[in-house]
Amino acid sequence: MPTDPSLSRWFEIDNVNRTSIKELIHKKLSDGFTSAIDFSMAIVRQPDPKRDRVNVVLSGKFLLYKQYSEH
Repeated sequence: MPTDPSLSRWFEIDNVNRTSIKELIHKKLSDGFTSAIDFSMAIVRQPDPKRDRVNVVLSGKFLLYKQYSEH
């Protein structure tokens, strides 16, 4: 596990949420996955009266498992 606070939190987010994210992708989009090749990311500071937040948007092309195996 990374010792840098930013990296260790991302590590934690991934470990805690990866299964839920996978299940939600399958439930909302079908049986597939997100491309890491055709991918973009946006990071925006979101003002909040309690404490500013970090809004991270990950955007990857959705590929069905069947489509992927045909290539």
